[in-house]
Amino acid sequence: MRSFTGLCACGVLAACFLAVARADEEKVPLDKVPKAVLDAVKTRFPQAKLVSAEKETDKDKVVYEIAITDKDQKIEVTLTPEGKIVEIEKQIAVSDLPKAVADVAKAKYPKAEYKVIEEVFKVKDDKETLTYYELHLVTAAGAAVEVRIGADGKMLGTEEQNKVKKEEKGK
Repeated sequence: MRSFTGLCACGVLAACFLAVARADEEKVPLDKVPKAVLDAVKTRFPQAKLVSAEKETDKDKVVYEIAITDKDQKIEVTLTPEGKIVEIEKQIAVSDLPKAVADVAKAKYPKAEYKVIEEVFKVKDDKETLTYYELHLVTAAGAAVEVRIGADGKMLGTEEQNKVKKEEKGK
């Protein structure tokens, strides 16, 4: 019984931690996003359709993450409140992964189901540099995992998100 109680307590603490971690993100209506932010996105992606916006605070720094679609590609643009682009995440197909990245992912997570794959570009002095690939996948054991792999195939980090029910995996 103590084990069960301890397990429940751990579950409650984990839920509280996740709630606090997500408290730093808030959805923002597009008409409430600073003009400088929207102008910067429209300048960089003139044909894009604005989809949604979030305001995030990380270590006392506020950024806006704007989700767009540009020529049927889903993209997230992260900017400062002044409109400076700091990161761009472009969704790609698994077939577009470099061989070195695909090989590492396949070796580490055989039989995983890929949910979302993104190329992550850091932007400094208006220059975009491909930094890594971010793979959101569900392992054969049903764990949702976020994996970061450099373009050279070097594993940069992983973060387990949660367990996914087997019946949800197929959706």
